[in-house]
Amino acid sequence: MWKYPVDYDVIVMGAGHAGCEAALAAARMGLRVLLLTMSLDTIAKMSCNPAVGGIAKGHIVREIDALGGEMGKVIDATGIQFRMLNATKGPAVWAPRAQADKVAYQYEMKHRLEKTRNLDVKQGTIEDLLVDGNRIIGVSTKEGIVYHGKTVVISSGTFLRGLLHIGETRYSGGRAGDQPSVGLSASLEKLGLKLARLKTGTPPRINGRSIDYSLTEEQPGDPGVCFSFDDEGIPRLPQISCHITYTTQQTKDIILANIHRSPMYSGQIKGIGPRYCPSIEDKVVRFSDKERHQIFLEPEGLNTQEVYVNGVSSSLPFDVQLDVIHSIPALRHAEIMRPAYAIEYDYVVSGQMYPSLECKNVEGLFFAGQINGTSGYEEAAGQGLMAGINAANKVLGRPAFILKRSEAYIGVMIDDLVTKGLDEPYRMFTSRAEHRLLLRQDNADLRLRRYGYELGLIDEERYKRLQHKESLLAAETERLHKVFKQCNGKGSSLMQLLCRPENTYASLLAEYPDALLDHGSEINLQIELTAKYAGYIERQQGEVAKLAHIEEISIPVGFDFSSVTGLRIEARQKLGKANPQNLGQASRISGVSPADISVLMVALVHARRKIKTSVEECCDDDFPPGC
Repeated sequence: MWKYPVDYDVIVMGAGHAGCEAALAAARMGLRVLLLTMSLDTIAKMSCNPAVGGIAKGHIVREIDALGGEMGKVIDATGIQFRMLNATKGPAVWAPRAQADKVAYQYEMKHRLEKTRNLDVKQGTIEDLLVDGNRIIGVSTKEGIVYHGKTVVISSGTFLRGLLHIGETRYSGGRAGDQPSVGLSASLEKLGLKLARLKTGTPPRINGRSIDYSLTEEQPGDPGVCFSFDDEGIPRLPQISCHITYTTQQTKDIILANIHRSPMYSGQIKGIGPRYCPSIEDKVVRFSDKERHQIFLEPEGLNTQEVYVNGVSSSLPFDVQLDVIHSIPALRHAEIMRPAYAIEYDYVVSGQMYPSLECKNVEGLFFAGQINGTSGYEEAAGQGLMAGINAANKVLGRPAFILKRSEAYIGVMIDDLVTKGLDEPYRMFTSRAEHRLLLRQDNADLRLRRYGYELGLIDEERYKRLQHKESLLAAETERLHKVFKQCNGKGSSLMQLLCRPENTYASLLAEYPDALLDHGSEINLQIELTAKYAGYIERQQGEVAKLAHIEEISIPVGFDFSSVTGLRIEARQKLGKANPQNLGQASRISGVSPADISVLMVALVHARRKIKTSVEECCDDDFPPGC
């Protein structure tokens, strides 16, 4: 083994969506960073659907951007269709989504990585983790190179002992066309980490020229939707439509007749798949009463005919896949360019990392992305950003950066991963957040940009724009409380008029142009939402304040839960396994009841008093006054 002549502060293994954000964050915080990837040609590759955002996922992307991450900017530069989902519902569930030109997305992210100061991007396959005692000191690669680093972030995606399934055929791979990572799994197990298996899948890609679009419903995009709060002045790519079609009774019959050939149902696949993104086999079996299932035909780029058939993820044999596709009228003559497949892979079982995403067993080792049991580009990127920040903070001697559940969807996700055991791939939904009206996609910058600035990820110019926005919102909201207009013979302030469901900022601007000012769509929307949801927002803020005190009650490292009288056996076992850092985390562990939390709170108070008494006695006996 040859040692590379540069010592790094942070080494990031894997250049998927998590690895890219981790490397960029650490480098922008001024540290020397190495990003290692098995192939420089697959950086930020969209292995599954060619899209970013969606329900809750779009919120995460906007939070990443607010904190100083890159995903939102890259999709804005390479998206070929933008939409705001749930636009007819309440603002808490509005969610931006964009189709990407997936090759353009890859190369745009690669370009941004390569031009970042302090960041080296290299090709290499990690075979072993180098540890001194219980601290990470570097990695060794299959190419025979040793890289030394003070911290390491592993974002391995589905590559850890990856196994692909197409019907009865199975072979090793990190995804179709790529080799798996085998040595790293063994290295993690050697360090005492417990691994388990998960499963995910992808649908076939078909040739767009072979689709009969006259039998589909066109789905155009929405102008004006974007992810980044910063306008980089990059012109958008040409925009195109997606299309909708449906499965048929014939589709269902074909699948049921061949269900025994699916590795999911034959017992060939052992890993657990995502409940909320089921395969077409699962849909037909689990929802047998449904006559048809919706399918989205999503172009993969401007310079390719490949179309992603969203909704028919499968592990059936290729011949059955072909029959399934041809059973859909619009796809009667469709040509499959890439078959669907399922993939099994290793992940690190929950409970083995801190909220900072640092491993409990090995100091300086961080995990991000699918290795933590999540699914989705956005969930991975959010974890990558946080892991990169905290790896940098570790080197700089700063405290870990932890987002609360009341501050961000990223905070909800990481808290769930730390406190709740996974039995399937984790996917973010708005329903997972208790305070989702506070965590809207439109106010991510108001919630989080200050943190990005303090961390060094947001520059002075962008932070000043945020401060101007905050000042303008505060001043204008206060002014509109004082401006009254006659409406139906009664005087009402403009803020009161905005509260009415039939009014919008745009409608009142047209009616009272002398009193309302047009600040642009972004500011106008914030003022409108502040008026309409003031009562609900105030109530949620009150709930957050009530619960805040238990988040501040810390649990000492190594606390013996088994010694707490009154705790139920299940609670003792679950708490001992998870080792929560505070009472708030403990309260969210499955199997721990409110009564258990009350008992634990009393025990912690007694433990503190005992420690305090011991310290005072120690000082009196052994140390001079003032100790």
